[in-house]
Amino acid sequence: MSTREQNERIELLQGTLDLLILRTLQRGPLHGHAIAKAIEFRSDEVLQVEQGSLYPALHRLIRRRWISAEDGTSENNRRAKFYALTAKGRRQLTVEAGKWDKLARAIAQILSPGEQEEV
Repeated sequence: MSTREQNERIELLQGTLDLLILRTLQRGPLHGHAIAKAIEFRSDEVLQVEQGSLYPALHRLIRRRWISAEDGTSENNRRAKFYALTAKGRRQLTVEAGKWDKLARAIAQILSPGEQEEV
């Protein structure tokens, strides 16, 4: 990866990573590496999730009972832990997505020039 590509990547806030994991698992169970790759792929490689951030987030989501974990075999025939969204996690995904939408609208209002500039 070039320096330019590295500079274009965006670091994720903890809550944002939780939301991205929940949304990624909405499509079905995945192992950790596949979760990271799915986030990277779906963000056109702008977002990169490092193992040092991913696995603590997965453990946090398990403790909250938003996801579950089950041992299995990866597509490379290796032992892997597969993570799945729980019913509680599905409900939380809706809550977290709503919070994100509200935050994104607020930031967009600040960044967009408009009538509020006169304050």
